[in-house]
Amino acid sequence: MVDDIHHTAHDPASDPEAIEEILEEDAVDIDFDDVVEAAAATVEAAETAPPSDGSGVDTALVADLERQVAGLKAQLEDRANQSMRIAADFENYRKRTSKEKDELATQIKGDTVIELLPVVDNFERARSQIKPQTEAEMTIHKSYQSVYKQLVETLKRLGVSAMRAEGQEFDPLLHEAVMREPTADHAEGVVIEEFVRGYQLGDRVLRHAMVKVAAPPEEGSQNPDIESSGASD
Repeated sequence: MVDDIHHTAHDPASDPEAIEEILEEDAVDIDFDDVVEAAAATVEAAETAPPSDGSGVDTALVADLERQVAGLKAQLEDRANQSMRIAADFENYRKRTSKEKDELATQIKGDTVIELLPVVDNFERARSQIKPQTEAEMTIHKSYQSVYKQLVETLKRLGVSAMRAEGQEFDPLLHEAVMREPTADHAEGVVIEEFVRGYQLGDRVLRHAMVKVAAPPEEGSQNPDIESSGASD
């Protein structure tokens, strides 16, 4: 009997400090089940072990241990909640910084492309206005047009796309109307000519297309084809 009491007194599960040691060993990664199991073993040992005066179960010790268990459970729950809040805050921070990084990269890319658009315009003007007459001129023409083609392909790989405004409904988010022309050949608000091509990078408009927009014909005016037909009769 004495040996049993001696064994119980030195059993780590019956020592209230055993539970605290679990917390001290790893203050972050605490297994809730291990602590509860250790606490239950401590209470059970206290209930089965006779007190020193031999009067039966030491209720004061059991009550004290139960209070300690309740306190430890509260600490564990608080630390678990803190851990979940920290994890959630970190995940939100990671998503926010990733989004800001992508937006910054897109902004820098767009600003760089805007500076290159006048170069593209000059290549296109040269292609439409210069008419090579000799073989040497044609060689030069093909050389700089190959550079233009390479530049356009690079812009496409970056996600830049050119607008095709002519024939489309005028959209103030994409187009800039620099002229309005009364006409009966096109519906009102339709783009009938593009002066400067517009470009987009994804959903971002890098440059609005400068266009001429159809307006309703003026009162009293007739279609030129009808007038010429009447004159010939």
